[in-house]
Amino acid sequence: MLTKAQAKYIQNLGHKKLRDDENVFVAEGPKLVLELLQSHTVQLHSLYADEAFIRSHPEIKYHVEVSAPELERISFLTTPNQVLAIFQKPVFNQQNNLKGKISIMLDKVQDPGNVGSIVRIADWFAIETIICSKDSADVFNPKVVQSTMGSIARVNVLYENLDDFISKNDLPGIYATTLDGKSVYEMEKITEGIIVTGNESNGISDKILQIAREQITIPRVGKAESLNAAVATGIIVSRLLA
Repeated sequence: MLTKAQAKYIQNLGHKKLRDDENVFVAEGPKLVLELLQSHTVQLHSLYADEAFIRSHPEIKYHVEVSAPELERISFLTTPNQVLAIFQKPVFNQQNNLKGKISIMLDKVQDPGNVGSIVRIADWFAIETIICSKDSADVFNPKVVQSTMGSIARVNVLYENLDDFISKNDLPGIYATTLDGKSVYEMEKITEGIIVTGNESNGISDKILQIAREQITIPRVGKAESLNAAVATGIIVSRLLA
């Protein structure tokens, strides 16, 4: 049975400050929760599930059984789905050495769905690191976590002041995605570099554009004004990776 204190705590995890203070995040739904339970980079903090989920997974020893109304009360989803779990944030053993690798940088990408999808894209292409500006959407926002579909446990997402990060680190070439850059279809494959995706409305900041090795684009054939940030990132990564 869910207590009032437990319900309040979970609801308050919708706020970034508490997630940061507690070093935890929320995941929901059987597929996502079970995948995270098998991960080596995250540890279970607590789990709240309905009778059907608990009966189907007797191996999960630590849980609180909740009714449908209780699950609805604590869920961040429009339609709650059997289980909500709180996990410790992932711990990665790797050093953040970007040399010899492809990485992604997000400059003020603020839509949670875009950030989550880009984490999945990075995971699909075995990209280890994403560097986000501090005003990008929080990767541990419940909406972002759901969009990652478990990839949050395998991709190291950093939040940095991008100007400082670039100036203080010996980085490989920066490839900035713009509307007026060189066609990605005309470029050679790359084995290292940082692919930058900008804000959904305003694009990439001038400072980053000025130091980019190359501005790149996906040539427009039809009449759409622009591409979704995550879609564009996926196309460009798939074309540039060697």
